[in-house]
Formats: sequence, structure tokens, C-alpha cells
Amino acid sequence: MAELKNFRLPDVGEGLTEAEIVKWHVQPGDEITVNQIIVEIETAKAVVELPSPYAGVVSTLMVPEGQTADVGTPIIAVQVGSGELAVPAAEPAEGGVEPGIHGTLAPKEERQAVLVGYGVKLAPTTRRARKPPVQVAAAVTPLAAPPVQAPPARASQIKSLAGVLAKPPVRKLAKDLGIDLTQISGTGDGGKITREDVQAAATRTELPLQVPSFASSAKLSTLPRQERIPIKGVRKHMAAAMVASAFTAPHVTEFLQIDVTQTMTATASLKQLADFEGVKVSPLLLVAKALLVAAARNPLINSSWDESAQEIVVRHYVNLGIAAATDRGLVVPTVKDAHALSLPELGRAIGDLTEIARAGKASPADLSGGTITITNVGVFGVDTGTPIITPGEAAILAFGQVKDAPWVVEGQLAVRKVCTLALSFDHRIIDGATGSAVLREVGAMLTDPLRMLAWS
Repeated sequence: MAELKNFRLPDVGEGLTEAEIVKWHVQPGDEITVNQIIVEIETAKAVVELPSPYAGVVSTLMVPEGQTADVGTPIIAVQVGSGELAVPAAEPAEGGVEPGIHGTLAPKEERQAVLVGYGVKLAPTTRRARKPPVQVAAAVTPLAAPPVQAPPARASQIKSLAGVLAKPPVRKLAKDLGIDLTQISGTGDGGKITREDVQAAATRTELPLQVPSFASSAKLSTLPRQERIPIKGVRKHMAAAMVASAFTAPHVTEFLQIDVTQTMTATASLKQLADFEGVKVSPLLLVAKALLVAAARNPLINSSWDESAQEIVVRHYVNLGIAAATDRGLVVPTVKDAHALSLPELGRAIGDLTEIARAGKASPADLSGGTITITNVGVFGVDTGTPIITPGEAAILAFGQVKDAPWVVEGQLAVRKVCTLALSFDHRIIDGATGSAVLREVGAMLTDPLRMLAWS
């Protein structure tokens, strides 16, 4: 017998309290299957795709696109037949117990129904006061008709995609970034599409921030006197995290101007090596490697402050964060166990993660667990800044723009490639001597990249 089931907004594993409905992939009347992607939500850290826990027919979309809903709010109603549930319903079963994911039983107060693929979550979850519930006109009233969607790919387009020369990892990267491989000209051997080709295409199609452009005084006069932009999602999380960090950890920032002429030469040489085919090689890669080496030599720089235990936690691994500016705000994807990667592997990981983050496809796992961060302010054409430490870390390194500047070399004035580094660190953990040593060592390795080999 058919039954109407409500799917409630789940906690996707990051202590989520609310999320915005970004895009529905289904509409009332659509037939759906278990684990079919039905909606994209924006949490405080990333855009996440949710699969359906039910198979059946969509009855109602209960929260419209652009609306923020609390965890536990019904967001979609599905008409299902008996025996088609993939996970337990949100309401408890008879007798005060709920079936577990693998058919086991647990007391009602210890288990919660969860989304397929996210595992069992213990209850209760600490939450702030709930906002007034989303107003739904009627449980069976569908939303207004969706905007006209782009037509599906023609058979000829599908056939041409099958003939594209690209390795499976490159195809996956293109899919994650929403890039059509049939529209890219490959630069690899025999016209093969490389990671660099996909990343370049993603950069060309990257969306700007949704803010007004004041191109001329005439255009300015036609705009309203002010505009309000809602603070939500990633931008809301970033703001809260930066305020907490700035007023919790006592920041000290030191600066160092260095000659990176040899680093720029080494970068050009690495691009010619076969091991770096498809890798986006830039000076940032060598900056990252230099910081990893310095962290191994000065472990406190890669630590954290545990206030509740009154302990300093020294990590003997590095999850390297790379700050990336996106149209949703600042995010910091992390390269897990970066210390264990070869230079080509590190380059691929940095390139793939930052592009996925800019496309809004990074998962919560991609954006958590960092131990130390690099922010490349040079891409904005500035020399340096005073970066704020990522919460839970002890330091952040800012890499400024590389530019020609007069420099004294062996007593003679010369034009060299010069940049400025800035290191902010938590003065509860790191004193001036340790912070200065780390900054000085990173600078020395970028002045003479052979030091990376000597100190690794």
C-alpha cells in the first residue's frame, strides 16, 4: 500500500544546525530511486548533494530554493510503496526503538534516523534555539513550476563525449567542476585533455561575486542608494570563525622580503619534467613544500591550543590548508597528510582541491581538519597582509605577489624577482624566536630551493 513519507533535513556530519536549499534536482510527479541525488544544500562549510532515502514518486517540495531550514525540518514528501524504505523513517517505531542501518535495534534515546551514507549519529545534538518553522501552505501543495531547464544533451553530444581523449581522473575532475570536455581543446600528446586544460577551463568560467559593478557614474545613478546582501552559508561561517580566532588567539605577524629569482627559475624547470605532466606548477607549490619542511623542523608551528585540557597539541602530520576566495566566500580546502606526498602529488592535490572549492563542490571533509594554512594574497596583486589564523591552528603564512625590484647581489645592484612573506602565529604557543625561525627558514628555501633537499 502506498504511503507518504517526509524526508527531513539531516545533519551531514559536521554539527549542522541549518542549511539553505540551493537547488532541487526533482519536481513533484518525478519518479525517484534510492540514493538518487534530489537536492543541493549549502551548509556552513560547503555545498552538499543529498541522496533520496526513498524510492517512489515526489509528492511535494516543502522548502523552496533559497530558503534556509533547520535540521529536522521536512523538506520533501515522497509517495512510496511498502518495503521501499532504504533507511528508517524520521518517526520512531513502535515500542520506543528504531531499526538500525544494518537491521539492529537500539533504544530510541540513543539512535537517530540518518541519511544514507552518513552513518549513525548519536543523540542528542547541541543546538541553538530553533527559528520559527518554515511555513508550508499545505502538505500536498507543490511549489510553483521551476524555471525552464536547459535541454538534455543530444545523442550526437553524448557520442562525441565518448570519443574525448582524457584519462578517468581528468574526466572525474571535469565532472566535479561542471566542465564540458567536448568544449576543450587538449594540449597533451595527441590532443589528450589534461588536468591543466580542465582547470584552465574552470578558471575561465568561474562566476564573479554577486555584487553590483559600478562601471560609470551614469550607471551608479540608476542603482538604489544601498543594497543588503544576506550573510549565510559559507560566508556566515567564515565571519564567525574569523571573529572567534581574532579575539581568542593573540596574533603576532612578522614580515620578510626575499629574493625568489631561483624559485621562479625552478618553477619553470619543473614544468618541463614528465613527472609534472598535467600538474599546475606555480611558485605556490614550492612555498607549500618549504612550509612543510619548516614545520618538520619546528613542530610547534603545526600545533594547536586545547583550552579545555590546558594542553598544547603537537601534530606530527600536516594537513595543509590552502585559502581560496570563491563566490560563496573564503574557504580553506585541506590537503590531507601533505607531508607524505611527493612534489608532483602535492601539486596535483593543491590544484584539484582549490578548483573544486572554487566551483562549490568541496565536501565538508575537504574543508576540515587543517593543521596549518597558506594564503596566496599575491594573486590579488598585493605585496602582503596580516592574515588571521584559521581556528584550531597555530599559524598561517601569506605569500605576496612576485615582482621585479632592485636588489643587492654580491655588492652590486640588480633587478631580481622579489616577494614578501607574512607569518601570523598564536603567541600563546609560539614565541618570537620560533616564529622568526620558521619565517626565516621558509624564506631561505625560496631564495635557494636546494635547501629544501638539504633540510628534508
